Amino acid sequence: MSDTITENGKTHTLGALPKKAFHEMTGLDIFERMMAGELPAPPIMVHSNIRMKAFSDGRAVFTGQPAKEFLNPLGTVHGGWISTLIDTALSCAVHTTLQPGEFYTTTSLTVNMVRPLQATSGEVICEGRIVHRGSRLATSEGDLRDANGKLIAHGTVSCMIMKPS
Repeated sequence: MSDTITENGKTHTLGALPKKAFHEMTGLDIFERMMAGELPAPPIMVHSNIRMKAFSDGRAVFTGQPAKEFLNPLGTVHGGWISTLIDTALSCAVHTTLQPGEFYTTTSLTVNMVRPLQATSGEVICEGRIVHRGSRLATSEGDLRDANGKLIAHGTVSCMIMKPS
């Protein structure tokens, strides 16, 4: 596994976030610092060809590049890769709403695939948006589209919000 990744001329370290980050920064601050290369990016992004694109409060956008390594036996991109990209964007939309000291875990993921995705389709974009943010539960929704804006899949995520005891 690579310890760094370079995007747009910036080198990003890969790895788990320091625990201190969760206690001192908001979720949105964490993503802004990841984008700036000041905090490590999740290693799964390298292995799955997923990249951070944009963040705001309650919104997360990622891009993905399907590849032949992600094909299923029928020759289309495996639903697991599509689900990973949707889970990433929708869960990170929840993450952007976290206050210092809060953390979350996904409790439910629903993905609806509406058309096949080819490895040759080019870059796709997935946007997650908060639907509800309570003190203990958050939900988000989002969609995955190809470069022409065609809907590939859409989904929802429920996340449990927790605070250290």
